[in-house]
Amino acid sequence: MNNELMFEFETGGEILHERYTLAIDRIAEIAKEDLSNEAFRDYFNFVARFLLMINDTLNWAANGGKEKDSLADLQKRNKELYIDILPENYHKSYGNPTFAKEKLGQEFGQILSTLYFEERSLIPCAFELDKFNMVIRMELFLEVYGAFSSALSENKLPTYEEIRQIMYWFYSDYAEEERMIRFGTMVDPDFSYARDIIVNSDLNDLRYLYRFGEYVTDNELKAAEHLNSLSEEEIEKLAFTFTEGYRIGFEMTGKDISKKKTASIIYQLGFERIVQKAVANLDKIGLKSTIYRAVMSNFYMGGSARRAGYYGAVPNKQFDYDHKDDDGLFLDAQLVNRRLEAVRAAGEKFKEKALVFGGPAVIEVFGEKPFSPEPNKDAVHLDKNQQKLLSEYKIQSSIIVNDYIIGKERSFTIIAFPVPEIGDNFKEIFDRVVEINTLDYKLYQTIQQKLIDALDEAEYVEVTGMGDNHTNMKVMLHELKDPAHETNFENCVADVNIPVGEVFTSPVLKGTEGVLHVTGVYLEGLLFKNLEITFKDGCITDYKCSNFDSEEENRKYISDNILFNHKTLPIGEFAIGTNTTAYQVARDYGIADKLPILIAEKTGPHFAVGDTCYSYEEDNVTYNPDGKSIIARENEISAKRKENPDKAYFSCHTDITIPYDELGQIKAVRKDGSSIVIIENGRFVLPGTEELNKPMKG
Repeated sequence: MNNELMFEFETGGEILHERYTLAIDRIAEIAKEDLSNEAFRDYFNFVARFLLMINDTLNWAANGGKEKDSLADLQKRNKELYIDILPENYHKSYGNPTFAKEKLGQEFGQILSTLYFEERSLIPCAFELDKFNMVIRMELFLEVYGAFSSALSENKLPTYEEIRQIMYWFYSDYAEEERMIRFGTMVDPDFSYARDIIVNSDLNDLRYLYRFGEYVTDNELKAAEHLNSLSEEEIEKLAFTFTEGYRIGFEMTGKDISKKKTASIIYQLGFERIVQKAVANLDKIGLKSTIYRAVMSNFYMGGSARRAGYYGAVPNKQFDYDHKDDDGLFLDAQLVNRRLEAVRAAGEKFKEKALVFGGPAVIEVFGEKPFSPEPNKDAVHLDKNQQKLLSEYKIQSSIIVNDYIIGKERSFTIIAFPVPEIGDNFKEIFDRVVEINTLDYKLYQTIQQKLIDALDEAEYVEVTGMGDNHTNMKVMLHELKDPAHETNFENCVADVNIPVGEVFTSPVLKGTEGVLHVTGVYLEGLLFKNLEITFKDGCITDYKCSNFDSEEENRKYISDNILFNHKTLPIGEFAIGTNTTAYQVARDYGIADKLPILIAEKTGPHFAVGDTCYSYEEDNVTYNPDGKSIIARENEISAKRKENPDKAYFSCHTDITIPYDELGQIKAVRKDGSSIVIIENGRFVLPGTEELNKPMKG
């Protein structure tokens, strides 16, 4: 099913074609028109030429160009589509709010940069022959151009509010259609563009990478080449680890996978050989795969530059970061309500598909050059009221989605692999990561049970740093009323979170307090230097880092990317990572700064701020392998879910890990004041856990 067919009832296929033809004909004229104002003439001519290139790509794709072109020709087109925003050209791109303001002025530079950002989302639409999404954005461009052309004909400029209103109503008018498309591609396997490429292509012919419409670099090409060099048996092992983790995730949490008919696969280009096998594996257990794209549009940014869905290389992370808050030009209570209505409408349209959607299976990648964004004063920034509105929208949206994709009935799995950009030792590192991903979970399960047995004796846990790390945290635990049959900690092996290696709990908030500090940590690809967070009764009361010279910039950086503009967040999880093999591999190859959270969280204790690991599933009774019931499935905030669900969840969960070499001590303290030392000076000292020290050197 394509988007044009989906909206044939609403728009009519012939009407859509007519709208598109009229739009592109007018754009062709604009590319040559000579507005009286040189700055705006240059801008509109440039964007019009870009849209003509998009139209050329649409025609090329429709005529079989994706399949017929040589690798060199495909690479040439790919580069031309993305060259304008690449880092080496960004200083002179209208996608850069600073350049746009320099050329177009303080009043219009920012909003016209936002318009160009939106128009750039058309690149993959051309590859998918998605005229609906193309025509509505082309018509938006034409309406904005018309306002400028009309005003300039009278030797004046349109008002800023006139342009803002044009764009505001675009995002309001099409909110429902856009949300339906987005939700549909996630839960309905009839949306099969990416899956068809993966399943039907000869993956030894790397031209297939250019059929997605994503930016492609040597990183994706070399990743695909490496996977092609592996034997069928090796690929089967990797894919089995991935999909079996997904299946076991249902089994371990007592959920019935037979009720499900679909699962989404999220990954980054270059790993199609694993994905191809994963699609087949999921099909064998009765699950059709959906593979939906990460769409970089203001319909979906929501204050974050993180890409949700499959994607290729990121052409310029600063470009994404500069536009993550473009909503600030439009966001108000009316638009939030409109978007929530759209979320509900999408759920209703795909209600039956959503009910049998099993959840995501995610392949993360790591090893790319770490990114630390430059603050851009010319970019759009949300004001405090908009930050609150956006936070409320995310909470309400997640509650609505949970009505259709029922959280307590779904599951997920995540696995991670390195990419060639990690360095010259890529192949060696890849093999070591495969080793990490396939460690003997039975061994870890046994050792981790020793940890849990000791921790279950405690009233609270103390965590302190050493050296330059000045962490000093007290973590309160739930009281076990029946210790013979209850536990506070989940024994986490390789199911939903691959690789093995952690025990975790949802702490009691009251009495949980102290300072969490890490000298350096990457969270969702962003570097935080000397991150320090202070807690009182389990909630954040203060925070700082040393990324920027300005304290204000540092606080904003944390607020935007860890608190996600909430005034405070609770500790949703406390965990002790046990994967010392992963820790040592990271040190051996100097890649600790490149590890994804998925692996990094297993290389030391970590605290997650935001929701618990059991959000929307608190009432599902789960058990450890020893048969004990895990009782710590909620905290004082998530306990509000039945009376005030909008006060119970935050729609975020960020893990912050203290590496073993910064860890002074973890101590379980009993009610009588006696204690059990778990880790001392970065080494496991609890009897029965010494095996974990063997991979670590020094």
